[in-house]
Amino acid sequence: MVRESKSPHSSPTFCVRKPNGKWRMVHAFNKLNAATIPASTPIPRKDVLQNNMAGCTIFSALDMVDGYYQLLMRESDIPLTAVSTPSGMLWEWLVMPQGLSNAPATFNRLVTQLFRPMRQFVQTYFDDIFVHSRASEGKTAVEAHLGHLREVLLCMRENRLYANINKCIFGAEEIPFLGCFLGKDGVRADPEKVCAIAQWPVPVSQKDLRKWLGLANYLHKYSANYAEMARPLTNLLKKDAV
Repeated sequence: MVRESKSPHSSPTFCVRKPNGKWRMVHAFNKLNAATIPASTPIPRKDVLQNNMAGCTIFSALDMVDGYYQLLMRESDIPLTAVSTPSGMLWEWLVMPQGLSNAPATFNRLVTQLFRPMRQFVQTYFDDIFVHSRASEGKTAVEAHLGHLREVLLCMRENRLYANINKCIFGAEEIPFLGCFLGKDGVRADPEKVCAIAQWPVPVSQKDLRKWLGLANYLHKYSANYAEMARPLTNLLKKDAV
């Protein structure tokens, strides 16, 4: 993944503590990113992906492991990724590291292009791959889905892309989908997020209420007449509210 470097470039490296108590290595590519021309690759729209999966009855979700590290750096760009360590060593990345401003767009463009021929039954969102099928052409939904999965996995093998088997879901009637749940009966809110909203402490100030409404706004896509129900609370945010 890295090799010792003699590059004239260098970005500092430090570690930050993650919520679980473990440490994550971070590279401060500020100067490199400032000199980088931003990529114009659009981010996939969640609602479009959902519409493309509507009417299907069986789903699989694949999570690519260490997504960025699966992309090789162009040889001429490798010296630009050189990072210094507290021990005084200089290393450069052979694969795409975290922290590059164009890394998300580059990764998303690769995945989108690879699976574009399969867009009738595959939707991608960065390192998430969603396979969806229905009964068609004399095949049951399960038979069609097995064929679709075979094509997806073959494409991944040919391009040396790897998934985290512990985070993959195969042949399910419903799958987690970008903050919600999507299945044969449509889209529903994530129960854990609904529970978090329900258990939120009762607001005692406008500041608390604003925070709660910001959290509860997650439900507006899943609740009929959400705006009407929330109006009495949003009115309390006005300056002249008592």
